[in-house]
Amino acid sequence: MPTELEILEQTTVFRGYFRVDAYELRHGLFEGGWSGVMRREVFERGHAVAVLPYDPDLGVFVMCQQFRVGAYAAGMEPWQLEIVAGIIEEGETPEAVGLREAEEEAGRTVTELWPIQRYLATPGGSSESIYLYLGRVSAEGAGGIFGLPGEDEHIRVSVMSEAELRALMDAGQLTNAATLLAAQWFFLNRERVLAKWKKK
Repeated sequence: MPTELEILEQTTVFRGYFRVDAYELRHGLFEGGWSGVMRREVFERGHAVAVLPYDPDLGVFVMCQQFRVGAYAAGMEPWQLEIVAGIIEEGETPEAVGLREAEEEAGRTVTELWPIQRYLATPGGSSESIYLYLGRVSAEGAGGIFGLPGEDEHIRVSVMSEAELRALMDAGQLTNAATLLAAQWFFLNRERVLAKWKKK
């Protein structure tokens, strides 16, 4: 594996709701030697946490649905079915963010977090990584409209059975990465989760 990397210049070319940095760089090649000098822009939005809230006793998930401008710009359904998610602020741990966002976005208290994976959202153009978890919750009484108006959040929360989520996944209707990855992981690991979490 090449280990050589030379950053010739790094500048911030845009700063708004998010930030874009431009790099002039070159890197080592698999066969030895160096690449040419290249320019790459990197979208900087920090790192995020996403949690799939699951009630093992009722066998249901607590899901969110909200408007996403990126989905609209991609020509896809802008009202995305999602799991709980939020950005890690300075000084916060991923676990603390997962607990906070479950309360803010879905009105649920997470009693246990099961780490699934940390992954890069789109490494070709962004530094953002996502810490993905399964979160144990009680879904009794779940549902309604949630989110922080000060952050322009308007989130519809609903309860969904395992069969319903699996059907959406199999039909290719989970169109954002965190939700799809969490659902796939759950159905691959369902027996292990129930063995640990389900009441005897």
